[in-house]
Amino acid sequence: MDSRGLHAFPAFLLSKNSPFMIDLRSDTVTRPTAAMRQAMADAEVGDDVIDVDPTVQRLEQRTAELLGKEAAIYMPSGSMTNQIAIRVHCGRGEEFLCEADCHVYNYEQGAFASLSGLVSRTIQGDSGVLRLDQVRGMVRPDNDHSVRTRMITLENTHNRGGGRVQPFENVKGICDWAKQEGLTRHLDGARLWNAVAATGIDEATWAAEFDSVSVCFSKGLGAPVGSALVGSHAFVQEARRARKLFGGGMRQAGIIAAGALYAIEHHRGCLVDDHTHAQLLAEAVRDSPGIDLPTPTVDTNIVIASVDPAWGTAAEFRDQLAAADVSVMAFGPQAVRFVTHRDVDRAQIDRACLAIRTVAQKNRTSVAT
Repeated sequence: MDSRGLHAFPAFLLSKNSPFMIDLRSDTVTRPTAAMRQAMADAEVGDDVIDVDPTVQRLEQRTAELLGKEAAIYMPSGSMTNQIAIRVHCGRGEEFLCEADCHVYNYEQGAFASLSGLVSRTIQGDSGVLRLDQVRGMVRPDNDHSVRTRMITLENTHNRGGGRVQPFENVKGICDWAKQEGLTRHLDGARLWNAVAATGIDEATWAAEFDSVSVCFSKGLGAPVGSALVGSHAFVQEARRARKLFGGGMRQAGIIAAGALYAIEHHRGCLVDDHTHAQLLAEAVRDSPGIDLPTPTVDTNIVIASVDPAWGTAAEFRDQLAAADVSVMAFGPQAVRFVTHRDVDRAQIDRACLAIRTVAQKNRTSVAT
């Protein structure tokens, strides 16, 4: 990671004074469309903590339907949906398996340990992708000396893996093995919508392999707030209790739920454009000296480029692109991340590709001299 953190940016960039800035830091920077804002303004609301908010209820029912599960519960964030899923599936002092670079392990402050008293056991994947042969033998023996292994969690698509899609055959093999071992299965599907757009395999087919799935509405789909957690009626009932414990109960949440409901009904089909735009960025990286792709393919809407230390750091490359009105994220000492989304159109992507090539060529020239 950049020593100044993921959110360390030049002051002029944070001021957003430039009307020409192309923001490729994340697919969370999207803003509600006019139609989405209208749906939010018109939302029917109630008290979702006391009994029910009708718009939240419709969102939950629709999400559960899309993912082929009995029930769903709306929460403020994907971190909360993941942490509550892990808490419900595991008892204090128990262990879950996860990929070493996954969001649950790296970007949620170790909440599974501090909030739920759980232990994680990590397995290093290939750009986030796990294989069945890697998980075999990872369940600890049931004796007085070992922590009990209770569940496995996968991430699809994989953020730190550059938006990689977990191959369905890998997912099915791992989940079948987990069932045989008596492990519960949770999917961090914050960008599952992107996996669907990339593969044509629908949400319910992916979700059928898992006991619980979390999905995000505020990334590629462009809603302003929230994620949902789906599973059985009994699981969601326990998740609702945990949501209250974690402070995630929301009153007239229909105002924001309406944005999420609009997003899943109108924006899922647009994700293929984001993937097309990511391919153009990847091509620009391949064409540019001093930067490269650490993986041979780009599956969805995330492009991670590695920066040659001979001519600078990721933070320096980020700042050079910012000077050319392209905003990206330093994703490590020598890695930058580009994320396409619905608020960046083809013309802006073309400008971003030109900026990548121009900055890289300039750096090559300065090193040569």
